Amino acid sequence: MDAGWNCCDGEVISGGPIPSLDPSPGTAATPLAAEHPASGAAPGPQPAPPSVPPATSATSLAPLGDPAQVLQEVFGYGAFRGPQAEIVAHVVEGGSALVLMPTGGGKSLCYQIPALCRTGVGVVVSPLIALMQDQVEGLRQAGVRAAALNSSLEPSEAAGIWRALEQGELDLLYVSPERLLSPGFLDRLSQLPLALFAIDEAHCVSQWGHDFRPEYLQLAVLAERFSAIPRLALTATADPRTREEIRERLQLQQHRVFLASFDRPNIRYLLRDKDDARSQLLAFLAERRGEAGIVYARSRSRVDRFAADLRAAGFDAVAYHAGLSAEVRSSALNRFRRESGVVVVATIAFGMGIDKPDVRFVAHVDLPKSLEAYYQETGRAGRDGLPAVAWMVHGAGDVPQLRRFIDDSEAGQAQKQVEHGKLDALIAFSEASDCRRQVLLRHFGEALAEPCGNCDLCLEPDTSTDMTEAARKALSAVYRSGQRFGAAHLVDVLLGGDTARIRELGHSSLSVYGIGKELDRNQWRSLIRQLVAKGYLLSDAESRGGLRFGSDSLVKPLLKGEASLALRLPPAAKERRQAPRGERGAAAPTLELAEEGRERFEVLRSWRLEQARSQGVPPYVVFHDRTLIEIASRQPTTLAELGTVTGVGQAKLERYGEAVLQVLDGG
Repeated sequence: MDAGWNCCDGEVISGGPIPSLDPSPGTAATPLAAEHPASGAAPGPQPAPPSVPPATSATSLAPLGDPAQVLQEVFGYGAFRGPQAEIVAHVVEGGSALVLMPTGGGKSLCYQIPALCRTGVGVVVSPLIALMQDQVEGLRQAGVRAAALNSSLEPSEAAGIWRALEQGELDLLYVSPERLLSPGFLDRLSQLPLALFAIDEAHCVSQWGHDFRPEYLQLAVLAERFSAIPRLALTATADPRTREEIRERLQLQQHRVFLASFDRPNIRYLLRDKDDARSQLLAFLAERRGEAGIVYARSRSRVDRFAADLRAAGFDAVAYHAGLSAEVRSSALNRFRRESGVVVVATIAFGMGIDKPDVRFVAHVDLPKSLEAYYQETGRAGRDGLPAVAWMVHGAGDVPQLRRFIDDSEAGQAQKQVEHGKLDALIAFSEASDCRRQVLLRHFGEALAEPCGNCDLCLEPDTSTDMTEAARKALSAVYRSGQRFGAAHLVDVLLGGDTARIRELGHSSLSVYGIGKELDRNQWRSLIRQLVAKGYLLSDAESRGGLRFGSDSLVKPLLKGEASLALRLPPAAKERRQAPRGERGAAAPTLELAEEGRERFEVLRSWRLEQARSQGVPPYVVFHDRTLIEIASRQPTTLAELGTVTGVGQAKLERYGEAVLQVLDGG
């Protein structure tokens, strides 16, 4: 597996020289290498000695504006979504918190608005590369004074940013954890009025998370040195265990937790049995020409091969992985950000961190490493809330290689066991027999009462079969062996295997020994994973993945013959099910806009592209597609009417309003 530029390899990107008042963006910079020392050791000083002056007290700060007014006038939104209003009010009043909100759910507003409503500068800590660049560019378009410090700056440029900070001319400053913890950085920050600290991608602090980054562990120093300044930890991917570790590591145990729904209802989940991944991908993309998307593959060679196949089929596709030169990666990244209809083919660890709202599909031609990684990767689709598709082909051949990656890693045994458990959860999701979204949300501790109606298992005919008797055998094997063994040993028992462990434990004498020969090993493992996914069995991480009974309300009726269970199992090893060569699933969801309105939308998109190219920024920092769709639909004729469109704040209205009205008028 290629590490690529995953979400935790990044370094802050500068948006160019910082103007004191002019919100217009500078020339976009290109992505750079990470701010890691050559030795690989995590930089950062020890906590400062007592002689360092304390940070400004949060209790002495007075709000500078009404959050709802800032939301409307700066960002152009008429109302907060979900828990945003409560989070913003909490932070404006000086509170700290852990915020869990899905990608595209509006996490950034939860710290951007408080930073504008409080005295001082808001400091945002994030490992993401291009996301920081997008955030700085987007904020400047909205009239917000934002900047980022990184190693690409000339000394005079860095000095200029520090002067702006010291003179109170910045609202938001983006830094990587390495830069924040570099010698002297915190000392200089302690001399400034600080509005807040925002720690983005906070799951990187957790060793149980899917993107652990050692540098994040040192961010506990913020609680020690700046205890009076609000601290906001934000993430979109954290299961209950990871959440608790984030709170402990960042010393947020006594502070509030805001948990929004993890559901992304605009994303359609479509999974297919892998047959010929190339042909299947081309069939899936056949009706998606001109759409921006991401294709994930597990290795550099597969990335190069799929990118070439897509180009040969007429798609505007670029490859992106760590084996390419920095110049090639930079070019691919910038094309994807700034042009329409570009498809990036990347390694499955690739974490672009781009705030690109109009990604219409994310496709996996190989399994990712965990369900958390899958959720994060697919979450890059449809950030604008418009319909998007998460498509994946998967097969039993994907699993052995992923297990080898785990076993061959340098992680400790406990961590390897956790990673195997995460992989099992992903496989259970891919083999689910009922609503995919229900299984996905259940993994994050959230229950969806009804099937979603927007995944392949909800939209397509049910092919599950009655597996009640086989499930009872599996549960009996768990019980008879003491509810402490993992799936591999239980399958050996059910198949009547002659292993050293079976002989040592005397499990050949169990009544369930050899009673499961109607299924092969792969089918039994699939069945057991689905029992875990449905709650019949629980995988105990503390006992190295040993399985025990789940809810009595599920297990007892099944064992007593009072309930039945239908599941989808993979084909037997001796059979080869012929998978469809084409994409026979439900059609991709479409953007709702009448033909006349779509013509206006395309004209507005062309105008937006010209504006973006003239400024050297991605089109979506000028206006999101959602905003253009609303403009095309409503056809405002005055600046006042245009100002009521979602995403049109005061700065953008002043900057683009007359031009937009001229475009609509045919000028």
